[in-house]
Amino acid sequence: MRIAVTGSIATDHLMTFPGRFADQLVADQLHTVSLSFLVDALDVRRGGVAANITFGMGQLGTHPILVGAAGSDFDEYRAWLDRHGVDTASVRISETLHTARFVCTTDADHNQIGSFYTGAMSEARLIELKTVADRVGGLDLVLIGADDPEAMLRHTEECRTRKIPFAADFSQQIARMEGDEIRTLLDGATYLFSNEYEKGLIESKTGWTNAEILSRVGHRVTTLGANGVRIEAVGKDPIEVGVPQEEAKVEPTGVGDAFRAGFLSGLAWGVSHERAAQVGCMLATLVIETVGTQEYELRRSNFMDRFTKAYGHEAAAEVSARLV
Repeated sequence: MRIAVTGSIATDHLMTFPGRFADQLVADQLHTVSLSFLVDALDVRRGGVAANITFGMGQLGTHPILVGAAGSDFDEYRAWLDRHGVDTASVRISETLHTARFVCTTDADHNQIGSFYTGAMSEARLIELKTVADRVGGLDLVLIGADDPEAMLRHTEECRTRKIPFAADFSQQIARMEGDEIRTLLDGATYLFSNEYEKGLIESKTGWTNAEILSRVGHRVTTLGANGVRIEAVGKDPIEVGVPQEEAKVEPTGVGDAFRAGFLSGLAWGVSHERAAQVGCMLATLVIETVGTQEYELRRSNFMDRFTKAYGHEAAAEVSARLV
């Protein structure tokens, strides 16, 4: 199964604040916030939702295709992704702009405040999926992740026109999108990904109920943080999958991307949605135990031992047969 992932390619500057953001907020002064946080640590890491997702898929051996735009400073990052099983040949390189950058501060309660500089990502709107499909011999699924908004719209319309199944995943971009844009991006999607907060925001901005959204997509996949994930579809009982026990809760950035990587890999393997969600939750657990979105190590024996403990021998046997 050939899966392309479109979206941001970026570097992450991750900082840790030892206090709580909530303690610094004054209820009657929220209209004029001016805060600076003295942080304890800074880690510069590779990131971007599309790069994170494809890295995870590469770790699982499913040969994903990365589609996005980066700057001339991308060479070292490209080599890293190539070494980890990602097809980077469809990444557009800007002649004038740097690769996008995410700057994020996490507090003691794992709340986050972040900013995103688009840079070369703005040129993703110039990428045509037909060129990608022709190069690899066709596409079976395109995940349309957080990216330049015009690129997201273009990729969605092209998937509809060319009848390529697609997954809608607005992620960070939902905050700047209006209802009409969101309705356009999700209508007809085979999968709609969001976390629980984004789920409510989608419904609020579109004016559609959960039932109305379900009538317009194949499956709605909602991550629930520590409570795992819920998968819904019209006429079917919801599937709920819990998360494995983490060994440490170190840093949450990239956990959602890792879940998507595992879930999409499960689809590529042809396993059930429940099994795919279990793989996604296991991979997400590895990420929350690590600082950085691509710094975890997927050791097959350790992965399968923990997967077996969380989901049982039958589930493990099915996944083990496919895990490279």
